[in-house]
Amino acid sequence: DVQLVESGGSSVQAGGSLRVSCEASGYTARVYCMGWFRQAPGKEREGVATIYTGGSSTRYADSVKGRFTISQDNAKNTLYLQMTSLKPEDTAMYYCAAGGSLGCSRFRPADFAYWGQGTQVTVS
Repeated sequence: DVQLVESGGSSVQAGGSLRVSCEASGYTARVYCMGWFRQAPGKEREGVATIYTGGSSTRYADSVKGRFTISQDNAKNTLYLQMTSLKPEDTAMYYCAAGGSLGCSRFRPADFAYWGQGTQVTVS
């Protein structure tokens, strides 16, 4: 099994920056794609960014392109999401997800088998 623990969520002002992290543990050898999703109250969970664990290929939602950067430190089994130029509409619970390579190609929550508990990001 794979366990994911997010951290770093906070309240920030619009225009500010924030980095959230996700530490993975367990049988991570079966993980080929990791990603960040977010869910605002009353809205569906949406993809933010994904990255293949074996390389550097990334994918971003149009709404965050140019502002957010996903990265990973495989030695630390840690995934990051650097967020800049934050907007109030970025306010959401941010979830880390892990799964097979299909997740990176389809960018859908259903393609990820493992999820963290979420970390709240509030932009005002």
